[in-house]
Amino acid sequence: MKRKREVEKEPEMRSATAELSVLSQFKPVDHAASDIPTKPFLSVCHLILQFLDKVGPTMTVLRQDIHQNIQRLESLYESDPSMYSNMVEILKKETNEGSTRKLTSCSRAFLWLTRSLDFIVSLLHKLKEEPRMSMEQAVEEAYSLTLKPWHGWISSAAFKIALKLVPDSETFANLLMAKDKKNDTLSEEIDSFISRLSPFLEDIHSILRLYRLDRLKSA
Repeated sequence: MKRKREVEKEPEMRSATAELSVLSQFKPVDHAASDIPTKPFLSVCHLILQFLDKVGPTMTVLRQDIHQNIQRLESLYESDPSMYSNMVEILKKETNEGSTRKLTSCSRAFLWLTRSLDFIVSLLHKLKEEPRMSMEQAVEEAYSLTLKPWHGWISSAAFKIALKLVPDSETFANLLMAKDKKNDTLSEEIDSFISRLSPFLEDIHSILRLYRLDRLKSA
């Protein structure tokens, strides 16, 4: 069992950064927010699920929401990969149908996946820039900045209770690190991940504002 766990311990930061390098190939030269390839975007979201598993039971509800949103987008993408290869095309489709604000829309799924990525970036940034901050405080502050403004009181209350279950910062860092690597390496991987993902999140938020989805709250 021990050997199996070691084999599976692929560092999420490195894998996610590799996926983001694929996304960077689609970055418009003029920085216009026009092209978010669906499949690479969903690949990054899948890796975020592995990341949340390491945070612990606190993220169970968020993890379930992310998984459902990924499945919703994947189902549409797989129905016609050529037509839905770009997330913007999915938003256009649902805008024309008048369904973007429906609870089961792919537009909402895209919105909440983006907010979840915002949470991950905020959490990693806090842990790196303020190494003495407790994991509990870092998670709470990242949540307050990125997800809490859009959650209802039930989701916020559930998160507050589950917050006590997060691992300490050192344990979390060890879970993220590749075998036999040092903290400096992890810090570099976090920097690389954030620097690659942040520009795309900016583009996505521009798209969400364009389609008037950026202020939607949970039901």
